[in-house]
Amino acid sequence: MHDLIIRGGLLADGTGAPARIADVAIDNGIVTEVGTVTGTARREIDATGLVVTPGWVDIHTHYDGQVTWDPLLSPSCWHGVTTVVMGNCGVGFAPARPDKHDWLISLMEGVEDIPGAALAEGIEWNWETFPEYMDSLDKQKRVLDVATQVPHGSVRAYVMGERGARNEAATDEDIAAMAKIVEEGIAAGALGFSTSRTMLHLSKDGEPVPGTFANKAELMGIGRALGKAGHGVFEMASDMTPAEEEFNWMKELSAETGLPVTYALLQSPVEPDKWRDMLRLTDEARKQGANVTAQIACRPTGMVLGWQSTVHPFIAHPAYYEIAALPFAERLEKLKDPEIRARIIADQPREFGPLGSILTKGFDRMFRLENTGTLEYEPRAEDSVAALAERTGRNPAEIVYDMLMEKDGRGYVYLPLLNYTLFNFDHIHEMMRHPATVLSLSDGGAHCGVICDASFPTYMLTHWVRDRSRGERLPLEEVVRMQTHDTARLYGLNDRGVVAPGMKADLNIIDLEKLRILAPEMVFDLPADGRRMIQRADGYRATIVNGAVTFENGEATGEMPGRLIRGPQRQVPSVQAAD
Repeated sequence: MHDLIIRGGLLADGTGAPARIADVAIDNGIVTEVGTVTGTARREIDATGLVVTPGWVDIHTHYDGQVTWDPLLSPSCWHGVTTVVMGNCGVGFAPARPDKHDWLISLMEGVEDIPGAALAEGIEWNWETFPEYMDSLDKQKRVLDVATQVPHGSVRAYVMGERGARNEAATDEDIAAMAKIVEEGIAAGALGFSTSRTMLHLSKDGEPVPGTFANKAELMGIGRALGKAGHGVFEMASDMTPAEEEFNWMKELSAETGLPVTYALLQSPVEPDKWRDMLRLTDEARKQGANVTAQIACRPTGMVLGWQSTVHPFIAHPAYYEIAALPFAERLEKLKDPEIRARIIADQPREFGPLGSILTKGFDRMFRLENTGTLEYEPRAEDSVAALAERTGRNPAEIVYDMLMEKDGRGYVYLPLLNYTLFNFDHIHEMMRHPATVLSLSDGGAHCGVICDASFPTYMLTHWVRDRSRGERLPLEEVVRMQTHDTARLYGLNDRGVVAPGMKADLNIIDLEKLRILAPEMVFDLPADGRRMIQRADGYRATIVNGAVTFENGEATGEMPGRLIRGPQRQVPSVQAAD
């Protein structure tokens, strides 16, 4: 008598092997049989006509605050994610001196656009050190497994105080103290260390995050702490400028410690071919014995612009600023007024930061984002607002305004900022096929007011496997492997990501024909009525974590089998040949 049998599904097992019809038996949270299962079970699920996969392993999220109050970790839980790795990009909430709580919140709010009031009300701060943070997480129930990394910004502030926050150079004593904290964090179960070296990441007061300008001595000193601990990924967001200098220390660190170094890679509109140089340098590093991997995204990093979003095309127009502070219902009534509409459209925007020109005048990169069965994240240049204005003779600002007014003021305009310079996904296809890349960068839990890319795992199936019409698609088996086996292995999670006997029983049962991502919507369900943009999905028939069914037909079952992951997880010898 098994605990659970999934019968007759098309199994894409995570190894990349051809999908096959198979039963899956589960006992005590572990897969025990795959193939033709002749026994019985306390519960059976008929998966005939459905796809069965491992649960998605999302290695780039920012649930560091939300994880302390939300047992679901939505939106990721709605998209078949069964494991999340947080603590990315050098920001997080441990270690944390009592007088630095507000500062850490402002850092996260500035970098990741998570409402500070929600973090202030939601986080209880029953820790100071990183091991204490881990212990706090370990006490809570949740629907999926969580893992974290030690963030550079928190460590630097903890050791160096204001000097660290202001990005002053670390002394030898500072580096030794930081290395000790990182080593303690890894020993407590962190999966790695993260840092940020990009000017895109600024705190709420506009200052670069701590560690942005850290020198080689600081980076190597901390990296050696990972080596001393014996495991851990060194993760970073970086402008990679100059690229050769960044790769020099990355190669040295990985070759010396034997540990992975991984960095975020997106196509830049300023240097649209730089990603090729980065992959060339990554290949060279690997040939020289370094374990370097680029984390890539499956679609553009794009803003979803609406009247309730953090920003929109009229945010810097003086006439809009006059009504910006009104509650949404009152503001919407003003926006419907023809006279106010005319004034806002006629205004010239004020200076609004480095991206302000694109945000307020980049009509050639703005597109209607509407739900017509599928959301179009790979739009054609001829579908842009600018192209529509040229065809119709209308003012592009009027067109954008009217798009935002759709659905009673809840219409959205899509502005792909990164990864879409040539208005197609051909480069993303090339990135995903490169052996030195791993699928990542969903930023689950972050950018609450303008982005919802936690839907990436579902998009991989709907767009890349099923619907893409403007270029090559990807095989189901490859897409499943990319976001299960490959992501899990990078972080040493060797017990999951493949459906095979002895492996952890994390699975999805999916109606691939009916799978779809729903339109974004703005909700106010964070603590302190904090705002966030969410996206749900239809088509997940069931999600299973540690052998327990956590979601059925998109609804939570109440099961809370999720655990805190402490350190790398065991390898299953019988699975190695399939890898």
